[in-house]
Amino acid sequence: MIFNEVNRILVLAPHPDDAEFGLGGTIAKLIAQKKEVFIIVYSLCEKSTPDGFEVGTIEKEMYASLASLGVPRENLIVYDFAVRDFPAHRQQILEEIIVQRNKIKPDLVFIPSSSDIHQDHKTIYEEGKRAFKFNNLLGYEMPWNNFGFNSFVYNVLEESHIQSNIDAINLYKSQGFRLYSNPEFIRSLAILRGGQIMKKYAESFELIRMISA
Repeated sequence: MIFNEVNRILVLAPHPDDAEFGLGGTIAKLIAQKKEVFIIVYSLCEKSTPDGFEVGTIEKEMYASLASLGVPRENLIVYDFAVRDFPAHRQQILEEIIVQRNKIKPDLVFIPSSSDIHQDHKTIYEEGKRAFKFNNLLGYEMPWNNFGFNSFVYNVLEESHIQSNIDAINLYKSQGFRLYSNPEFIRSLAILRGGQIMKKYAESFELIRMISA
């Protein structure tokens, strides 16, 4: 029900591709429903550029991927904190989150889940929760980083949403070596979450805070 009642949605993504992996199908569905979706990416991950790719490749892939999902370029805010060093910059990250919170004024915010063990994701979770403690707040799933996951909120998806997400992730050629970039993995997770609620496809989210007017 909440997805029908919100109009301005904000996704906090530690790195390029986190938004797509964590809730790409939901982003595709929200945009198809004419919702405003904003995405903040906190690192361009230049230090993580795989061998054989030029520095800057991941950034170009990010713009192409989010454009393919229909996210307007003006709704994408990008910072360049050093990848894997977020804990050392947590206060600055918090301050930047608050700046964008006050500009965007979202109805619903997605952040990494509380069970995500990646140090950058954990920092965005902790500072995002602090900044948006008076907002509707959901945590997105990244199974390779999650030690357990509380699937309390489900968003039912259609085939078109899943395919849009697969197409967007396929644009990250530099990340194709990752097992979770495989279209079968993406579709299988959506089938699993859909099966839990007797639907064909779904994405699930951790319920962090929900405020009823």
